[in-house]
Order: sequence, then structure tokens, then C-alpha cells
Amino acid sequence: MAMNVLAVHRDTVGTEQAGGSSLAAAYSVGIFCWLLSAGVYIAAKWVSSEMPPWALCFWRVLIAFAILMPIVRRHFAEMVALARARALELLLIGGVGLAICQGMIFVGLEHADATTAGIIIALIPIITMILARLMLAEPMGRWQVIGSILAFLGIVVIIIKGSPAALMRLDFNRGELWIVAGAFCFSLYTVLLRRAKFDMNRLALLVMLLGAAVLTALPFYLFELFSDERSTLNGSGLIALAYVAIPGGAVMYYLFNRSIEALGAARAGVLLYIQTIFIAVLAYLILGEQLQRYHLEGAALIIAGLLLIILLKPKIKAEAATA
Repeated sequence: MAMNVLAVHRDTVGTEQAGGSSLAAAYSVGIFCWLLSAGVYIAAKWVSSEMPPWALCFWRVLIAFAILMPIVRRHFAEMVALARARALELLLIGGVGLAICQGMIFVGLEHADATTAGIIIALIPIITMILARLMLAEPMGRWQVIGSILAFLGIVVIIIKGSPAALMRLDFNRGELWIVAGAFCFSLYTVLLRRAKFDMNRLALLVMLLGAAVLTALPFYLFELFSDERSTLNGSGLIALAYVAIPGGAVMYYLFNRSIEALGAARAGVLLYIQTIFIAVLAYLILGEQLQRYHLEGAALIIAGLLLIILLKPKIKAEAATA
């Protein structure tokens, strides 16, 4: 009997250790995914004076689409059926979230530093929450409102670089405004995707949305080719494109999909905030960017807002759970 108890104990401990190791592996995949994503901002900023933003956006989604397509080949029949039934919806959602969003951020990085972009991108969950309240009637408590206001003030501090006089003069960096618009587009994409409730394998759906992004980015890219003098790729541009399309594109999308499967959407999504840290460190090491006082002040307000939103749940949810 004692031997049986010991055997059961060993089996239980082994299972817990295996579960713990698999969870650690899942978090490692998620963290590595956001490290690769952070590198996209560094690469885009590195070649911002040489490579047009929409060229970078178009080739990124096209190459990622081409690499991931064979992986989901067993879902082709479902993908064709979904495309026939809801083509315009797929085009809108994929175009907004994976093309317009990226294009705006790449345009913004021509005029703003990567560190600032990383901090602004941390706003995405907050904008998503507000849009979900407006479009999906999801609950939003008092502390979520206060947290959103604090985070918004943090972004204002960063955009005016801590100078109230800049606000009075409406003296803003247009690149930072483009990045805020890009963050808004990605939040809108998240809410539209949640509302659409596509019944499809997650990676196969991502490939379809990347295809929609290719179609959306193409007109912007063609316009850029005919109007922008930076129409040829040099060595730096090719290196940056290779990175944002393969490690920072196809591989990153695939790993993010795996992290969601292992951790769930909520826990995998929280790792987004690590990207901001990675961007700041890489921007310092590779681009020589320095954290300014207004970066820290704005980030402190954003973090305070995020803590209120994450830790203090709306009372409406608690009441609904007990009903």
C-alpha cells in the first residue's frame, strides 16, 4: 500500500513538473515571439530614410503569406468556402489590422524614434477595451475608465515631449500621430475579429487575413512606386525586408499562434507589454536611441493605467458571474 502511494506521488509530481516545463516552454515561445516583433520596429527605423514604408509593408505580408500558406494546406477547402461566403469581411478586417496598421506605423517611424513607437504600441489593449465597450457593449468599470484616462495622459506627455507649451502651440511630431493611428487600427482589427467569430483554424484564418492585407497594401505600394524616389532596394533595405518578412513576419506570426494555443489568448496577449521593453533595449543597443525623461513620465502613467485596468475588474463581470 505504501509503495502504491509513493508511486502515485511520483506520478503526480512528474505530471506537475511536465506541466510546469510545458508552461515555461509556452511562455518562452511567447516571449521570443515579441522579441522578433520588436526587431521589426528596429529594422523599419534603421532603413526609414532609404526604404519606403508601404514597400516594406507590402513585401512583409506577401512573403509571410507565401511562407505560411503551405503549412495550412489541409484547410484549403474550408478557407475557400469562407472566402466565398465572407470575402468583404475578411478583406476589411485583414486590410485594417495587417496592412493599414503596419503601413501607418512604418510611415510614423520615418519621423519618430522606435522607443516612442514601442511605448505608444502599449496602448493597444486599452484602445481595444474602449472600442469593445463601444462596439460590442462589453463591460467597462469605473477603474477601467480612470485607467484609460491615465494611459491617454501618458501618451499626451510623450507626444508633447513633456512640454505643456508644445500642447498650447499644437506642436506635435506627425510620426507619433501616425503611430497612434496605427495602434487604433490594430485595436479596431482586434474588435472586428472578435465580433466576426470566424469558425476556422486560427493559423489558417491568419493566412487568409494576410492575403487580404496583401490586396490592401498593393495599391499603396504601387502609388509609392510611381511617386517615391526611393524605388530601388539597396543592401540595407534587403536585409531589413528579409528580417521583417521572415523572422519578424512569418516566424513571429506562427509563434504567436502557437503561444495562444498553449497559453490562451488572454495570457499570450499580456506578453505584448514585453515588446515595449525589447524595443527600448534594442533601440539603445542598435540605433543609439536614449530614453528621455518624458518617455519615463509617459510610460509611468501608461503602466499605472494598465494596472488599474488589469487588476481591478469591472463589477458588472462579477455580478454576471454570480447570476
